[in-house]
Amino acid sequence: MARVPPLPTDDVLDGAIRAFVATGYHGASIRSVAELAGMSVPGVYHHYASKQALLVRILDLTMEDLAWRLKQARDEGTTPGERVALTIEALALYHARRVDVAFIGASEMRSLEPDTYARIAQRRTDVQRLLDAEIDGAIDAGELTTTHPRDAGRAISTMCTSLAQWFHPNGPTSPEQIAREYAQFGLAMLGGETRPTTRGSGAASAP
Repeated sequence: MARVPPLPTDDVLDGAIRAFVATGYHGASIRSVAELAGMSVPGVYHHYASKQALLVRILDLTMEDLAWRLKQARDEGTTPGERVALTIEALALYHARRVDVAFIGASEMRSLEPDTYARIAQRRTDVQRLLDAEIDGAIDAGELTTTHPRDAGRAISTMCTSLAQWFHPNGPTSPEQIAREYAQFGLAMLGGETRPTTRGSGAASAP
């Protein structure tokens, strides 16, 4: 599979991501974003109308990128159980490698205006449904035995997304290793056979 490009940001968004991670959305200012982006305050406003617009763009790009990578990784699986494992692995790997935007997504949903909050929340629900659909398929195929697929699916998603709260990509465990481990944890929760995935999480393995 061809190498997947990184999240398609620009200088202003990169500055906003750094500012929001460092001080939180409410602690950041357009001036601090401008300084981190290496441009003037009017320059930031030339590209984005407000700090809220920056946050919305970051979250939209993050959800688009995450959903794409999960689908690509899932499609590498040749059996229903393998598709589940690869989906979980991709979800964990994304949150281990893109700690910055994953952290913003976990901590700053509350900062969105109501209409935008509802839209982004729906996109997050769509990602959960993607995993749920694969779990259902593996149960139907007799590869998973859980009698509580929705509860297990949400527990798995929460486990993966929480990586952004504590995982350090330069720590003793690599993002790839933790993602493989989480895939096995997820399969165990679902009553599946825990064995290493044979294909890796393709699209999610790029930065």
